[in-house]
Amino acid sequence: MLHDPVLLLSAGVAFLFLLILLHVPIGAAMGFSGIVSFGLMVGFMPALSTVAIETATALTSGELGTIPLFLLMGSLASRARLSSDIYKVANAFIGHRRGGLAMSTIAGCAGFGALCGSSVATTATMARVALPEMRERGYASELASGSIAAGGGLGILIPPSIIMVIYAFLTEQFVLDLFVAGILPGLLAVALYWIAIKVVVTLKPGTAPISERQGWDARWKSLTGAWRALTVIVLVTGGIYAGVFTVLEAASVGVIVTFVFFLLTPMEDRFGALIAVLVETARSTGLIMLMAIGANIFSYFLTISGAAQELVGTIAASGLNRYVIILLILAMYIVLGAIFDSIAAMVLTLPFVFPLVMQLGFDPIWWGIINVMIIEIGMITPPIGLNVFVLYGMADRLPLSTIFRGIVPFLVADFVRVGLIIAFPVIALALVH
Repeated sequence: MLHDPVLLLSAGVAFLFLLILLHVPIGAAMGFSGIVSFGLMVGFMPALSTVAIETATALTSGELGTIPLFLLMGSLASRARLSSDIYKVANAFIGHRRGGLAMSTIAGCAGFGALCGSSVATTATMARVALPEMRERGYASELASGSIAAGGGLGILIPPSIIMVIYAFLTEQFVLDLFVAGILPGLLAVALYWIAIKVVVTLKPGTAPISERQGWDARWKSLTGAWRALTVIVLVTGGIYAGVFTVLEAASVGVIVTFVFFLLTPMEDRFGALIAVLVETARSTGLIMLMAIGANIFSYFLTISGAAQELVGTIAASGLNRYVIILLILAMYIVLGAIFDSIAAMVLTLPFVFPLVMQLGFDPIWWGIINVMIIEIGMITPPIGLNVFVLYGMADRLPLSTIFRGIVPFLVADFVRVGLIIAFPVIALALVH
């Protein structure tokens, strides 16, 4: 049996990354490495019994129970074309400005993010809705693609957010506190993206032509046409914040309402679409649950072995300023976010990072918002940038280099936003406290 925390940590991490290099899924890799490392410490029979307990804990968790519901709600909303309704409203009010369609895309991403809670789903949906419109109006490919890829990241920041639910489960925080904390940073993100677009079109007017202003009749028509999306958003988010529903109840209500809208939306093969939605939801839920269970097992090993405390103590005693340590962690997250899926990047690092951040005296809710934002940045950062590749796969004749050039102004806006929330934590915590 091994009892040295440093040896246990080294063995566990080495085995974890070996499994990742062998292309074992992140959740399974964390679970296996946690079992093996814990087995080396206490024996494999106690380790296996721990697996059963941690798996049962995850599967009966109220927080994780919302994940399949939010995923299903987002898929149904996409099939019912609610995203198109949101985009039309934004376009009617601000689309006539120079760069207005790109601003409408950002607003549409924020609105759809409030329905689905997923960055990739928001990017894919808005690529179908907004990209053809911007191309038709003569927008430069860089601005069009950059606004979609960056705006897609709002899907994990604007509540309800699936990645916030995972964070709440793994760190034992109240998911409602995270949802509330995400409101102001989400609105700040929209504002800074709009400023970035304004700067681009001012410096290069040819990137976005001015369109004809729509009259109030057309605006009112678009607003009334979006009543379905507004109904879901008000019921789900409004119900949560007003205390009418718990998060789980709100997710259930959202599924029921979006399912009714799905049934009322004209489509050729409704049954086939429903099967596709259910399969997609089941596949995504299984993947996320596996990662949550694996992370829980690995985190349990780190806690029991004392390895996490040893690591935290060593770094905390290094003499580095706590903000320097935070910046180093954020740099690591940007790299991970560019390589891994956002949820994978978070669950892989939280067992190490969260105890360290708490030891440094930071607020766990504040760190959750910072964590989500920095992973969001990683999803549009070269060389991988998951949102970029989702958009690339859906946009014909759009080179990767064009998309990456287009996201540069939005990356600048992202770093400004992270800097503001690090300097002024009240932006994230004002509504919570």
